[in-house]
Amino acid sequence: MRTRSKKAKGRRLQNWVRDELLKRFPSLNENDVVCAIMGEKGVDIKLSDKAKKSIPFAIECKNQEAFKKLYKDYGQAEYNAKNLEPVVFLKMNQCKPLVVVDAEYFLDWIKND
Repeated sequence: MRTRSKKAKGRRLQNWVRDELLKRFPSLNENDVVCAIMGEKGVDIKLSDKAKKSIPFAIECKNQEAFKKLYKDYGQAEYNAKNLEPVVFLKMNQCKPLVVVDAEYFLDWIKND
């Protein structure tokens, strides 16, 4: 995949995250939630001080095929979930555990916080 294509793919995910945050937090505007320029150092979604009060997260966006196994694991959690929300806990040696949940579920959850 060419560098230009990779950046466009990453940009689509950043735009989706920005749009979903703005949709769920109507008190924020496009100046409060901004996508970083591709290749820029720091977080991928820049939040104003006002936005950080509602969304206290450093948001990094990755859109890669390398996550295929993780999606398979999430599919297993979905299959077994019945009427519960599927969640995957993951861990590597010398790394802290992480949790994977559906993005829209997560965004709705923080909106109600």
